[in-house]
Amino acid sequence: MVDRPPSGTIPDSPGSYQFKDADGRVIYVGKARSLRSRLANYFQNPANMHPRTVQMVTTAQSVEWIQVRNDVEALMLEYNLIKEHRPRFNVRLVDDKSYPYLAVTVSDQWARPRVMRGKRRKGTRYFGPYAHAYAIRDTLDHLLRTFPIRTCSDAKLERHRKLGKPCLLYHIEKCSGPCVGAVTEDEYQNMVDELCRFLDGDTDAVLDKLETEMQVAAKQLEFEKAARLRDRLATVRKAIERQQMVADRNEDFDVVGIDQDDIEAAVFIFFVRNGRVTGRRFFIVDKVEALTEAELIDKVLEGLYDEPPVQGMPKFVLIPSPCSDAELYQEWLTLLRGSKVEIRVPQRGVKRELLATVTQNAKEEFTRHRLKRATDHNSRARALNELQSWLELPQSPLRIECYDMSHLQGSDYVGSMVVVEDGLARKPEYRRFKVRTVEGNDDYAAMEEVLTRRLTNYLKDRQLPVAERGKFQYPPQLLMVDGGKGQLNVAIRVLDDLGLSDEISVCALAKQFEQVFVPERSDPITIPRQSEALYLLQRLRDESHRFAVSYHRTLRQKRMTRSVLDDIPGLGPTRKQRLIKELGGVKEVRRAELGQLKELSWLPDAVADAVYAKTHGLSR
Repeated sequence: MVDRPPSGTIPDSPGSYQFKDADGRVIYVGKARSLRSRLANYFQNPANMHPRTVQMVTTAQSVEWIQVRNDVEALMLEYNLIKEHRPRFNVRLVDDKSYPYLAVTVSDQWARPRVMRGKRRKGTRYFGPYAHAYAIRDTLDHLLRTFPIRTCSDAKLERHRKLGKPCLLYHIEKCSGPCVGAVTEDEYQNMVDELCRFLDGDTDAVLDKLETEMQVAAKQLEFEKAARLRDRLATVRKAIERQQMVADRNEDFDVVGIDQDDIEAAVFIFFVRNGRVTGRRFFIVDKVEALTEAELIDKVLEGLYDEPPVQGMPKFVLIPSPCSDAELYQEWLTLLRGSKVEIRVPQRGVKRELLATVTQNAKEEFTRHRLKRATDHNSRARALNELQSWLELPQSPLRIECYDMSHLQGSDYVGSMVVVEDGLARKPEYRRFKVRTVEGNDDYAAMEEVLTRRLTNYLKDRQLPVAERGKFQYPPQLLMVDGGKGQLNVAIRVLDDLGLSDEISVCALAKQFEQVFVPERSDPITIPRQSEALYLLQRLRDESHRFAVSYHRTLRQKRMTRSVLDDIPGLGPTRKQRLIKELGGVKEVRRAELGQLKELSWLPDAVADAVYAKTHGLSR
């Protein structure tokens, strides 16, 4: 448990504080208007604190703090530290899924709209998010007759440009044909700009333009053109109907609805721009720390605006109840927007009704999430508790690492390490090892090398300051090897040699009868076939095998695809590919005379000499 710092050493000023565990990992980050007053709350009688807070303080071994100039800087520092360290006792905001956006690649010469998920890319404008990808495609289908910009890939655009023939979309008037020069760049860019304005909610200009063009065409007796414009006007109006009108046209705001239980909270947001709902978002708040209603609102605002929404910052934010410090958060949001932002709790009227609608969405999504959580979260907790019981572990194994080896008759020997934390795969923590010291087919020696390298690196890392530690800084509570007693004995020997036997538990899972071997027991443990614990071990074993085999296959393919042209000074991948292409293959390069190689204007004479010497077995 962390010792209380002397009161006189804690500054009475704004800042962020960090609790750390015995390994130096940050396990909790907080902010305070007065660090001295806030930290004093953690060193009172445990009976007066929330159980989660007691658990955090008990786990922590030290506390540090960083002073800043004001409350806004403390807020920003806290959130940046949480993003950097992902402390286990801090609230976590988790998107229920990766929502799709309608993205327009405005940096391309011929911009195109497409469905995109994940991290935002430079040179792309995003609209949404939408609930489903099909909703984006349906909206686009309505808009392409009015804004006929290309939706094809760059490769298809280039192919039709070379053919000099447009694709079907051009003939059905859903593309303006940039591949065949049927539209100028300026005309095309105007269509892209109009589409972006329309998606931003500025629909009146588009409707007025189409209406005017239709009337002009009718007056000039161009009835076919007028009919096409009429049809386009109808499709645009259908698309506008999909953007729900909820406020005055000049209003930009976000509405936050929340539903919660003791473990998690569901947050649903409507992004309203120019009075229309232009996007929706849903995420879950994992309440791993004790939160009041106001503190929950704080965390939601911090997570929602850690990056400005694609629609831009709103003029005001509607929330269901007051946050802990409205002035502080309004000042922070104002800095992000560059002009005043207000935080409001609507009491009556249209805004109150809209908040009720968004809250109802949050409740419905939370119901679906809890049905999923009831099976997923409970089964993971059951698996870890069963493992602790069956293997007689000192604690529930929150971090499990599994190791496997792969080779082909002793060649390309590799090892894999896969990681599970809280019953979930942690793929960023996976590691691959190329075995360096073992010759021939010796799984035991290869396993010993891999485990020794991994745990030696852990011992080195924990001697360093936290900021300088590498990728092996966290130890497992359970180390698992794929195999039987032989592999288990190797793991036990490595742990004994490194002095980690008392710190890390170990087991082995034999594939033949799915039996688990543990130290100091001659007979294996037979975990019931239908248990969550055995299922978790099987998934971990299979994942480590897959990861090892995939790495081995990659190395083998690289070795098999090597040729006589590899490792020639001055002959990089681009020159090698061009040489093979121009001469008609590696065999033809081997047959080529020195003069023939030197005739290639793009190949320096020195490189030609090196290629000839290598392909003809000459020493240079």
